Parts: sequence; C-alpha cells; structure tokens
Amino acid sequence: MIKLTFCLRRRQDLSPEEFRRYWRDEHGPLVRDRAEVLGITRYQQVHTLDEPSLHAALQARNGGAPEPFDGIAEVWVADVETFRGGAGTTESRQAARELLEDEARFIDLAGSPMWLGEEIVFYEAGQSTG
Repeated sequence: MIKLTFCLRRRQDLSPEEFRRYWRDEHGPLVRDRAEVLGITRYQQVHTLDEPSLHAALQARNGGAPEPFDGIAEVWVADVETFRGGAGTTESRQAARELLEDEARFIDLAGSPMWLGEEIVFYEAGQSTG
C-alpha cells in the first residue's frame, strides 16, 4: 500500500476555521466522490487542533521548529503505478483537474509539500507486528 502525504497550509485570506470547514465539508466529499476513478482506497484528513500554547511548547522543544501545518491529507492507493498511470483516462484526468482546482480555493499549494511513501508499522495496539 502506498500513501500520498500532503501537508497543507491554508491560504492566507482564510481563517483556520474557514479552512477546516471548507476542507471537511466541501473538499472531503469531492475527493470521496472521485476516489474510485482515481484508484484511491482510503482518504483521511488530519486537522490541526487549535492549541496555540501546546504547539508553541512543541516548537520550543525542537529549538524553534516552524509553525505547524494546518492539516495533513493522506491518500492511500494500491501501488505507485496508480499515480504513474492513474491519469490515463479522460475521466481520471478530469477528476484530478477538478480536485486541483478545488484545492487552489483553500490551500497555499506552493507552501504545502507532498510526497509518496510506504508505511512501515512498528507498533499498533492489539496487532502483532512481528
């Protein structure tokens, strides 16, 4: 299983609340509706908690680390080929274009890194990880 991790920073013209609401209520359903055509097997949003003092302590712990992201989107697909060839059909290209257009409405795309990775689980409660 391959996971796309997308660390989101909101557009500066949006408040954190506006960003979270749009991402959850507008963009989330848009991804869900296009998941099958794009080969997405799971989509998850991780919304940053509104805890400024705790985030400041975590940043100080790391010697002044950067501001936290506004959230992380996680997209699972079966394999890397899904990303390489997933845009091969007219329907999948259209779905990918629609998602990118929508992302531009609320995400600072240039300030939001993304990458493909493979999860390596060392511990999960209740699971044997050998």
